[in-house]
Amino acid sequence: MSHSPSADVSVRIAWADDADAVAAVQVRAWRQMYADLVPAEALPTDAADLVPAWRQALARPADARHRVLVALERNRVVGFALTGPADDPDCDPVADGTLAEMTVDPAERGKGHGSRLLQAGVDTLVADRFTRAVTWLLATDDDQRRFLTEAGWAADGAHRELDLDGSGETTVKQVRLHTAIG
Repeated sequence: MSHSPSADVSVRIAWADDADAVAAVQVRAWRQMYADLVPAEALPTDAADLVPAWRQALARPADARHRVLVALERNRVVGFALTGPADDPDCDPVADGTLAEMTVDPAERGKGHGSRLLQAGVDTLVADRFTRAVTWLLATDDDQRRFLTEAGWAADGAHRELDLDGSGETTVKQVRLHTAIG
C-alpha cells in the first residue's frame, strides 16, 4: 500500500512575529483585488509601511475577541483572516461576529487555504460565543460571493460605500453576507 504525501497546511492564531508576512500578503493581494477599482497610488506598495500597525494589532488587540488567523503552508504565511465582534449599527455586538477580512496570497489561491481560513474563522467566532457571522465583500467580487454562498452565506440586503483612504476620492461598493453559526 502506498501513501501519497499530504500537504503541510494549517491555520493558527497569528503571532506578533507574523506581522511582516501578513503585511506582505496584504500588499500582494490588495494590489490585485483593488487593481480595477482604485488608483494604483492609493494602494500600499511597501509591506514595511504596514508592519508596525500589524505588529500592534497582533501584540495588543483592541478586544479579546479580535483575532487574526493565518493560513500556513509549512511555516510560510499564505493568507489571513480577521474576526471579532460586528460593529455595524444594525448588528448586536454580543451575538454577531464579523469575518472582517479573509485574504489569500494571489499565488496561493485554489489550494484550499481560503476554505481552511473560512472554517477556522467561523470556528473562532463560535468559540467566542457569537451566533451569527457577517462579512463585507466588494460588490463586484463574484468569485468571493460564490465561494461564500456555496459555504452557506447569503446576502442580507445591507450595502455600503467604503472610503479606502479617508479622502472620499477612493471608494468601493460593498455588500454584506451573513450566516447562522454555533
